[in-house]
Amino acid sequence: MVGGGRGAFIGAVHRMAAALDGQIELVCGAFSSSAEKSKLSGADLFLPPERVYGTYGEMIEKEKALPEGERMDFVSIVTPNHLHFGPAKMALENGFHVVCDKPLCFDMKEAKTLQKLVGKTGLLFALTHNYTGYPMVKQARAMVKNGDLGEVRKVVVEYPQGWLSTKLEGTGQKQAAWRTDPKRSGIAGAMGDIGTHAENLAEYITGLQITELCADISTMVDGRQLDDDGNVLLHFDNGARGILHASQICAGEENDLNIRIYGTRGGLQWFQMAPNSLYVKWLDKPQQILRTGGSGLYPEAEAHARIPAGHPEGYLEAFANIYRNFAYCLQARMAGREVEEVYKDFPTVEDGLRGMHFVERVIKSGKGKAKWVKV
Repeated sequence: MVGGGRGAFIGAVHRMAAALDGQIELVCGAFSSSAEKSKLSGADLFLPPERVYGTYGEMIEKEKALPEGERMDFVSIVTPNHLHFGPAKMALENGFHVVCDKPLCFDMKEAKTLQKLVGKTGLLFALTHNYTGYPMVKQARAMVKNGDLGEVRKVVVEYPQGWLSTKLEGTGQKQAAWRTDPKRSGIAGAMGDIGTHAENLAEYITGLQITELCADISTMVDGRQLDDDGNVLLHFDNGARGILHASQICAGEENDLNIRIYGTRGGLQWFQMAPNSLYVKWLDKPQQILRTGGSGLYPEAEAHARIPAGHPEGYLEAFANIYRNFAYCLQARMAGREVEEVYKDFPTVEDGLRGMHFVERVIKSGKGKAKWVKV
């Protein structure tokens, strides 16, 4: 692991998710830009001192020197945006597979470099767009893919949060500080942080790609350097129309990512904060509520649920589905065998590149005079 030491938020989530299915073991790490803090963090996790490193460069070099079977198999990168590229690039160049937190990296130049490296090396690369891991998101995707809803015409996706309704970054709060800093976050604030989740979810479920967008981008909190609110009109490659709204100044909201998709025969709706239910609305029959673990679901949904119906599965389990699928694919590759198709489903570097391009186009549209821009 790179990052995720004492005081970090997402690193602990990654560790819990990776460990959930008993397929992955944390064996080493460079947990902080401070060598002392990295050592202390490694001790917290009961790692042997010789496998806790002061820098990611030291970790990759020393792990590569270990015999095959003893060295790490892949690197998990859980740092702020501007620190994704360096360890990802070095890991790939030295033969290590990669799991990386989203967004892919700091800018499009870095994104394209990583895409080319993954293509050149043939190594596995997973991006933790974790919301795609929910069983009912898999069900929604399968329903669209199998034509249950007819041709998709309309997509409405939103991700409102309220935690940045005040200038929290001015209080020294670590997460707020780096996410609103253009030197660490990149060209976008809310649209890069959570807008990419909304974009990825819309494209993942529908199987469509955004081809054009028109964005209205705002910074509502005085003195903030990056956007904290955005509204985007979307055109998809099949002619469907869409609306994407992402905001971090919706006071009182938590993480209310939700999506509505309408086809010629019916529609569906899913809420991240109540993830075990999928609402299906038909043109010519009563509404259905499909439930995680219930009967009659597609294999894609069944394969990503762990416990009987009525026992809630949530954020960590969805996150774990990405790690588990990545692990199954890596194990199969190491053993020279094929993995079941249903387990090949996790976000890749290509999804990351699309996310970075989406952010770039949103900011270009939001700040420029020509409102409609091509993606």
